[in-house]
Amino acid sequence: LNQFIQGQKITKDLNPSYGSIQKLHAGWGQSGDLLALCEDRVLKIQANKDALFNADGKKQITATSRVLGTAIPYSGEYGISKDPDSFASDAYRAYFSDKVRGSIIRLSVDGLTPISDHGMKDWFKDNLKISKKIIGSFDDKKSEYNITLKNVDENFAKTVTFKEDVRGWVSFKSFIPEDGISCASDYYTF
Repeated sequence: LNQFIQGQKITKDLNPSYGSIQKLHAGWGQSGDLLALCEDRVLKIQANKDALFNADGKKQITATSRVLGTAIPYSGEYGISKDPDSFASDAYRAYFSDKVRGSIIRLSVDGLTPISDHGMKDWFKDNLKISKKIIGSFDDKKSEYNITLKNVDENFAKTVTFKEDVRGWVSFKSFIPEDGISCASDYYTF
């Protein structure tokens, strides 16, 4: 008598038109879901729950024993391209670049917003395409998202700062970090 134990599938299939997953961010939002940033789309993957959709399109949340539930794409045609280092987050906001579309994006409770449109649309459209390295970091103390653009031969490198309370780009910084991190409300770059 042969007995077989068949395990459940442990992979999650996403639409291949979204491109490859470049960044996963755990604990997203109040419900602790998984944020998947693909080349051409951003998705929320429900953790330890699933969504069932009624005929009218409304969703009902249900508990599940599966770790990953329904993958729900955010409205908007944005992704993180192939620049996961541009990602930075603070509480209920995440920031990243979409080099292909020449935009800097904020994901918040209201969805995806191209914050590069706040007075810097042309600058980012021109400079993201020539950048070979894009680095994002968040300064907790000043509540600022810093994004650094570097090209391959280092003769172009700029760090630009976005501040939420003025809803705009407030400064070009004098430093060009390799990375940055906030720890105990102090901001360190190196």
